[in-house]
Order: sequence, then structure tokens, then C-alpha cells
Amino acid sequence: MALLTVLMLVAVMGALTATALETINRSVRMAGNSRVAMQARYTVLGAEVMALERIAALVGMAGEQLPAGWSGREFTFPTPDKTGTIRARVSDGGNCFNLNSVADGGSPTTLRARPRGIAQFTALMTTLGISEAQARRAAFTLADWIDADSSPLPLGGEDEAYTRLSPAYRTGNTMLAEVSELRAVAGITPEIYEVVRPWVCALPTTELSPINVNTLEAAQAPLLTMILPGRLTPDAARQVMAGRPAGGWTDVLDFWEHPVLVPLSPSSEELEQVKLTSRWFALEIDMDIAGTALTETALLDVSRDRTRVVERRWTVEE
Repeated sequence: MALLTVLMLVAVMGALTATALETINRSVRMAGNSRVAMQARYTVLGAEVMALERIAALVGMAGEQLPAGWSGREFTFPTPDKTGTIRARVSDGGNCFNLNSVADGGSPTTLRARPRGIAQFTALMTTLGISEAQARRAAFTLADWIDADSSPLPLGGEDEAYTRLSPAYRTGNTMLAEVSELRAVAGITPEIYEVVRPWVCALPTTELSPINVNTLEAAQAPLLTMILPGRLTPDAARQVMAGRPAGGWTDVLDFWEHPVLVPLSPSSEELEQVKLTSRWFALEIDMDIAGTALTETALLDVSRDRTRVVERRWTVEE
């Protein structure tokens, strides 16, 4: 009996020891993973600061206009300890339809629907193949989602369009912070969202989309078309872009003097919407260090009086 008791105690102690060792090993691995993840995150933040400072310096040296060919280029360099690789890509963050431009106002309490922004969003969607009825419905409901009042626009919808749903919710009555919020807006079907997603953004301002014609690609002709709704066709827009000087336009008036654009008589708002320089920059950083992969996407605001990161997410942009 004494021997049996000793053997049982040894077995129990062995099991407890094995469990303790497994817990310790798991804790060591978790601590190591946490250390690598933290190192990766701070390395990416360092790359973000470097990119921001570099862009600001280039903008200052070039008189706010970066050399041609910078948008979309990928830069690869090693991590400081040479154990990983960082890939960074900077593109023009303003060459998109700003969803918040369907409203106008300086604060959430003063936001009101903007007809020009609604017309431009409608024009973009119809150019992309969405029916005019669906496009108008989506544009008006988005304006109602953002504006501060509770009176629905024609074809739009305020709280009553959402409180009947299950689960029920209300309109945001403020600017969109993320493009993904668009999926909650009435009239934005999954099919419409899939079509418009590559063409839209949610800049932290209600300004009309600042289209930089010096970085706009020929494939992005619908973004130029939407500035002049119903007057400029995608083919004509591509013709305009084909006539861009090798180093880009240096005077916006030279752009508007293109033979295709002169007869269209653009308004003052449309004239001002075309830019030759960029304020918003989209940054995407991918890093692989010690087998740990990390992705960061950010929106940078680089202008004369400010240089800052306005959005940051630890994932690819949806």
C-alpha cells in the first residue's frame, strides 16, 4: 500500500509538472510573439513617419508639385535590424469621389445636402454602369444619411427608412469616417457597393473631390467625367488625359483650354475642383519580420500649414 501510494504521488506530481512546463512554454511563446508584434508595429510607425517627412520635404522642394510618376510606386527596404522587409506604396489619396461631398457644412449640426455633390456621385455611378434610377436613389439617400436635418430629400430617406429594419438603426447625421459605412445606407446594394468601392473615399472634409489631373490615370477617366456631369464623356476625358504634357500641367488654365473642354463652359466650382497638386496621400505599408506579417494603411494630409496622419488602420483598406 505504501509503494502504491508513492507511485500515485509520483504520477500526480509528474502530471502537474508537465502541465506547469506546458503553461510556461506557452507563456514564453506568447511573450515572444507579443514582442515581435510590438516591434513590427513600432517599425511600421517609424516607416510612416519617414514617409510623411519625405513627402513633405519633396512637396516643399518641388513647390507643392511632386515629380511625375510618383503615384503608385512601391519602395522596398530592410528593417533597421536587417531581419525583415518593408514595402511602402504612396498614391494620390484625393483622386476618388469624396463621399462626404454630397453634403456641405463646417460642423455636424450645420451639414446640409449639396446638389453638386449629389449630381457628381450620380454621374460617377451611371458612368460605371449603374442605372440612373439606382444611382439617383443611392446619391440622395447618402446625402440624407450625412445631413443634419430630419427631412428626407426626394428619393432619399431619413430615420424612418431604417427604423423599420431588423435590427433597426438611425442615420449617422455626420460625415463618414470609413467607406465601409456606405453599406449601411439605404439604396446601396451589395452590387452597387462592389462597383463603386474602387472609385470612392471618405476624406475628412466636405470639399468637392480634389481631382489632381497630373496624377490621374487614363483608366480613371470617370473621375474627370463626374466633374462635368452629363457634359464630358469618358472617351472625351481620356482624350484630355492623352494630351497631358510629359511633366504635367503647370497652370490649371492650360488644362481647361484643351479643345475638348473649352466648349463645356465649366462653372467656378468646377474650375476650382481640378488640381495640379496633391494634398491627400494614401500610404500602404507591408512588413514581414521574423515570420510576422503586418499591414498598415493611412491617409496623410500634407499641405502648407499641416503635415499629419488623419487616418490609420492596421489592415488593408476595405
